[in-house]
Amino acid sequence: MVTVRKGHRLSIALMLAVAAAMSSCSSYRPAPKAFHEATIQPYRVDSGDRLRITVFDQRDLTNTYSVDQAGYIAFPLIGSVPARGRTLKELEGQIAAQLQKGYLRNPDVSIEVDRYRSIFVMGEVGQPGQYTYVPGMTVQNAIALAGGYTPRALQSNADITRKINGEILTGRVLISDPVLAGDTIYIRERLF
Repeated sequence: MVTVRKGHRLSIALMLAVAAAMSSCSSYRPAPKAFHEATIQPYRVDSGDRLRITVFDQRDLTNTYSVDQAGYIAFPLIGSVPARGRTLKELEGQIAAQLQKGYLRNPDVSIEVDRYRSIFVMGEVGQPGQYTYVPGMTVQNAIALAGGYTPRALQSNADITRKINGEILTGRVLISDPVLAGDTIYIRERLF
């Protein structure tokens, strides 16, 4: 039987606590390759986006349209148009093809994003919540929008949860990394 003195028990308990804390940190993985590739791909439409759709020489069809929770746009004459996961060019072609089926001879459709879906900044920031996404935004910009770091914040990196090709992925990134519309950014508490 092994006997452990009182002082050693405290040391062993402290080492076990540190080991447990360190092992929980190792459960986080760096962002996968697809995570970074998504930042250089063409923008893909999703719920919460508001699009400015222009059909040239058709004032009644030119307007701002929101992508609903199911990922569709309610467009005059052609009804519900699936938009989720499509690039702006793909959506332009899809709407033009539908309008050409008995409505317009040669529709010229142009789409731009009027308002991007929101980002969410959570964890150790001054004012966690939902914020407007701006193209070119970095994690550091998002943290500034959310009131900066709290005194307990880990300031070297952040966790981002991002939807890529219909799959929800979470990865650890540097604060200089870009943010995409719809991202959830989580700032962790530092251990010491």
